[in-house]
Amino acid sequence: MSNNYLIVIVGPTAIGKTALSIKLAQHFGCDILSCDSRQFFKEMKIGTAVPNEEELAAATHHFIQNKSIFENYTVGDFEKEAIAKLDELFQKNNVQIVVGGSGLYVNAILQGFDDFPEVSNEIRESVRNQYEEKGLEFLQQKLQELDNYYYSTLLKENHQTLQNPQRMMRFVEVCMASNLPYSSFLNQKKNSRNFTPIVIGLEAEREIMYNRINQRVDIMMNEGLLEEAKVLYPNKELNALQTVGYRELFDYFDKKATLEVAIEQIKMNTRRFAKRQLTWFKRNENTIWFDYLTNKNDIISFITQIIHNS
Repeated sequence: MSNNYLIVIVGPTAIGKTALSIKLAQHFGCDILSCDSRQFFKEMKIGTAVPNEEELAAATHHFIQNKSIFENYTVGDFEKEAIAKLDELFQKNNVQIVVGGSGLYVNAILQGFDDFPEVSNEIRESVRNQYEEKGLEFLQQKLQELDNYYYSTLLKENHQTLQNPQRMMRFVEVCMASNLPYSSFLNQKKNSRNFTPIVIGLEAEREIMYNRINQRVDIMMNEGLLEEAKVLYPNKELNALQTVGYRELFDYFDKKATLEVAIEQIKMNTRRFAKRQLTWFKRNENTIWFDYLTNKNDIISFITQIIHNS
């Protein structure tokens, strides 16, 4: 076991992860790595609930608004950069913090990912163009043709993924780039890690969680989310902008919905997103869950005890 400790704070959106991470960083004298895939992009600030200037000044943060929406930034890229940054930070302090609600990106840090082939821009654009022209059904048929085993597995075990255009485009791209089934790249030996993870989850009763989300959306609108979305609207087809909080306002700009309906859609879709986040994080049996109102000093004491006893 390593004597480096990585405190990982997970949970649904608007639950209080940022406030806890800052308190922990100040106590342990360490840095914070953001693991929120939407907060990487400097053009998206209000709609992604990026920590405010006061919060950013309270502790050193990494991977906050460090990329552009025009860059092709994958979870694999993030894994390499995040692990390199952690290796550097562990030289100074054997406790570091990761915080975020993007389960896939948390997994990238904790476990690593299977090694996939490079996909050329030509293939990526071709798949996207065909999806835009022919719809989701094209991607489903294409995956069934190129990797029937994986398609059948998703149909049986994870049907929701078959309805996710971004994931489906990725599966088809890999098949086309490699001339091999997507499933042939899965379950490779994962990379070893030089830290012991301590995974802390924050949760609340569903009604409380949903009320917090609704309030946050209202605050975002008051802070200028509509104006931010208007600036981003000409680039609405970019991958980074296929996200809750922007898609709904793009529909408003396209006159597909009134502003009132768009705001309600943001709230509803964010609540659904939070539910999916919880489902994802609950799969990790090693996560220690706390109510969001738990005194932060009690959580600090709990973590300190784990470190001292290991």
